[in-house]
Amino acid sequence: MLGAAVAEKGGGRLEEHGLLFEYTAKFLLLAGLLELILYRLVSRLGMHLSKLAQKYESVRISLKTLSSIGFTLLNLVSMLVFLALLLLMLNKSRAIGAGRYDALLIPSVSLLVLLTVAFLFFPPTMLGSILYNAVFIVVLAILVAEHLATNHSWAQRSTVLCFVLGIGGWLYYQTLSTTYGLLKLAAAPPIVHEVNRIGEALMVLASILVFWAYGATPLWTNNKKQRRRAVIFALVGGGVFLGLLGLDYILGLYDPAVAESVRKAGEGIGWIFQMGMGYTFYLPFAFYVAGLLCWSYTVIKLLTIGRLAGYGLGLMFIAGYALQLSHLTLMVVLGLMLLNLDKRRGAVPANDAGLEGGLLSQPSQPLLSERT
Repeated sequence: MLGAAVAEKGGGRLEEHGLLFEYTAKFLLLAGLLELILYRLVSRLGMHLSKLAQKYESVRISLKTLSSIGFTLLNLVSMLVFLALLLLMLNKSRAIGAGRYDALLIPSVSLLVLLTVAFLFFPPTMLGSILYNAVFIVVLAILVAEHLATNHSWAQRSTVLCFVLGIGGWLYYQTLSTTYGLLKLAAAPPIVHEVNRIGEALMVLASILVFWAYGATPLWTNNKKQRRRAVIFALVGGGVFLGLLGLDYILGLYDPAVAESVRKAGEGIGWIFQMGMGYTFYLPFAFYVAGLLCWSYTVIKLLTIGRLAGYGLGLMFIAGYALQLSHLTLMVVLGLMLLNLDKRRGAVPANDAGLEGGLLSQPSQPLLSERT
């Protein structure tokens, strides 16, 4: 019974899943971030700057080179996602990080991976896309049920629910539009655009809530360095948010023509992000910047202390809002699985701390290092 308890509590650290999985997760997070920047964003920027690229040869070559590197990273990220999911499910079958929902989770994730591989060789039809989304919804439901059942932090529960409901807005839009196309219905699906916009707003809100759930440091903490960092982040983040929120109003009072130019530039940024990540930037720009700052600070902080939540949150939001590529869907699944494993770090009772420390390997160096 004691050994079974240790197995259930295992898997809360990245290195407990083996050296191969540890470095796969680290390289996946780094490659995923670079793929987002160099492929999904820069390649869209190249289409936006096509006239400039035709005029200047150096711009054309630079954009083409960056896009080629990004496409290579796309293939690398896809392989790393497959490898990471395979290793994680093998470890769960060996009772490393096993949970009560694995009897449903492992077959569902396996089916999703098999469908992804099959669609690489045989491009899906409309019916295949609907089936793929349906399996993905089932996997999300199982992961959320596991998170809610075993995690007692309302801040973290709210963050995961907000994120999944946000992804659900895009899934509703995508699945219903495809279904209407399959049935050859000319009418527009009910409230798909409204739900899609609500989903985007929930995703932005989730990127802000991660700071409250995983990265916030109380100002009354005894760690002076952490307290100073929290104050600096609050001042800088709050100043940037308020400044951007009032920028349009101030520019409108100063010069309406300048304000209109800034709005046009914002529309261009929104177009790039809509093609790359699915964000239309219909909300005030300050909210997107606030979400980026909160998410970045939280992920970096979690990585410095070697928590699985850092990798999970990083992959979930790097995938973006519109999961137009199959490997992005798998990144969300992998991220939620890592997030569910992270909660078990604090679930070990105090009287079991010595036993766990004796049976489990000591943590290795995290992706980033921090001197406290």
